[in-house]
Amino acid sequence: MPDKALVAAAEVIPYALPFRQPYVTARGELRRREMVLLRLGDEEGRVGLGEAVPLALRGGAGLETVVRELEALAELALLDPAGFADDARAAALSAPARCAVETALWDLGAHEGLPNDPDSDSKGNLDGGERRVVRCNATLVAAAPAEVAAAAERWAADGFGTFKLKLGAGDDVGQVRAVREALGPEARIRVDANASWSVEEAASVLASIERYEIELVEQPVASLQGMAALAARTTIPLAADESVASAEEARRAAELGACAMTGIKLSKVGGRPEAEAIMRVLPCYFSSALDGPVGIAAAALLAAELGAPDEQPRAHGLATERLFASSIAAVGPRLEGDLLHLPPGPGLGIEIDEDSLQKHRL
Repeated sequence: MPDKALVAAAEVIPYALPFRQPYVTARGELRRREMVLLRLGDEEGRVGLGEAVPLALRGGAGLETVVRELEALAELALLDPAGFADDARAAALSAPARCAVETALWDLGAHEGLPNDPDSDSKGNLDGGERRVVRCNATLVAAAPAEVAAAAERWAADGFGTFKLKLGAGDDVGQVRAVREALGPEARIRVDANASWSVEEAASVLASIERYEIELVEQPVASLQGMAALAARTTIPLAADESVASAEEARRAAELGACAMTGIKLSKVGGRPEAEAIMRVLPCYFSSALDGPVGIAAAALLAAELGAPDEQPRAHGLATERLFASSIAAVGPRLEGDLLHLPPGPGLGIEIDEDSLQKHRL
């Protein structure tokens, strides 16, 4: 967390990006993703970017709540970079709003000591190290088996080797079978039920797909207790998602033997500090809450701390900007095959396309 930059200005901008095709999971269907961009400026005119992704489909704060929380902070101009993490007002924020502030302060702090000059060739970053890349999985929406297999083949043709299938909303076994038959034995297949199954339903489905060599199943049932019961009935590694949103929950999961690992979404856990605490408890990979470019870059920087792409045991779910029909970034994370490259420049390295932002503003 920066300890010198003074926050002198704040701007809260809700916006929405349309999907190329409806995003279908066991939790429902989305045709666009609503988000909130947060810009914090210091007295020298430098800007830090943060992003909040409301998680209403997961029972979390909706867009109006997140916007109201962030606007209240902006109006009061009470952001103290050095003490925000310990401020009672931070603890009272919803996780997406807290994530936006933490990320923007993190980004702003990386600009300290750098010239406020758009033509500067400085390549500083958040951690002072070299830029890294992270390997990503393909994210496939739920559909008829043949459609899912065709989508998987398109991602594979673009260089992806790990494929995440959304189950719990149709022919689960048929989707897995179709993708395995289409891609062959080398592809890594993981599945995500978004907590839609009972323990008995999960045990039945997993027994039927074990033959297809599944890399992991993400959040098959809702509770950690249910995950622990299921873990004893399947050979497929279990990964938490919705049930681990804090280091405390990660410790509980480890104690119960509920999962072998957890996915981390920054908007779900409230930002970098809690994500780092979870990383110290459980093996993890990072995934997107269908973030925009700011959220993707923030997660990718943390994912890069796990090592170079070939050193990371699991691909990260951070290629989801590909699902959108447009972007608000003039410069942002860039996919080459299944490798996500972070942009150069200080902090997150994101440059906003102001025309696109205005077009998609809510």
